[in-house]
Amino acid sequence: MNLTILQRWLVLAYGVVCYLIFVGVFLYAIGFIGNFLVPTTLDAPASGPLGTAALINLGLLGIFAVQHSGMARPGFKRWLTRLIPQPLERSTYVLFSNAALILIFAFWQPMGLPIWTIEAAWGQGLMYTIFGLGWVTVFVSTCLIDHFDLFGLRQTWLYFRGRPYTPPTFACPGPYRVVRHPLYVGWLMTFWATPTMTVAHLIFAIACTGYILIAIQLEERDLVDYHGNAYRDYQLRVPMLIPRIRRRPLRSPKLDM
Repeated sequence: MNLTILQRWLVLAYGVVCYLIFVGVFLYAIGFIGNFLVPTTLDAPASGPLGTAALINLGLLGIFAVQHSGMARPGFKRWLTRLIPQPLERSTYVLFSNAALILIFAFWQPMGLPIWTIEAAWGQGLMYTIFGLGWVTVFVSTCLIDHFDLFGLRQTWLYFRGRPYTPPTFACPGPYRVVRHPLYVGWLMTFWATPTMTVAHLIFAIACTGYILIAIQLEERDLVDYHGNAYRDYQLRVPMLIPRIRRRPLRSPKLDM
């Protein structure tokens, strides 16, 4: 096996490992936020002083926010690809995002103190239904915009096959015709739809909601820079997070690049 073939195998293996770690983190996050099947959850009883717990939790969320947005900036990507091969850039981003989430899972400090608790079976069922639909929305949204490209596996596979990488084309499938960010809508559903809301869960939900609103501004600025008038037109036609009751039919715009 010559060096080039070995390098292709190593790049592919790196992408696969990063993706598999993501799958594990994604599944763990469902139990962590939903309070079932995992050893650490958002709404467990308090395990220490509330002030200390709040500072630790905010610090963990801050680490994730800085990593997740900072590594997504074009300037950081250009710097990173001076150090590693281009096909590994997205997988590396996914790997560090996984690491930031694992830190949250490992060191999260439950705080007890319920803000609300829904006792009625129908109310609990409703919350869990919305919670589940949120996760489905997240997963489906990633598939509609090319799931494997989003998580770096497509880039490493194309490199392994010796084929050039081409970014996904700009289109508006399914829920992207209703809101510009169905992926974030799904996340918001998972953060807020809970039959038990404790102080720690509320801190988590508020911080993550604030992060999403800021991240959208940064993301859309990059999308306008990349897609130009096609994305500006999309912004005018489709609301960001809350669907309009009445809207004009939307066709997938073409790139003006």
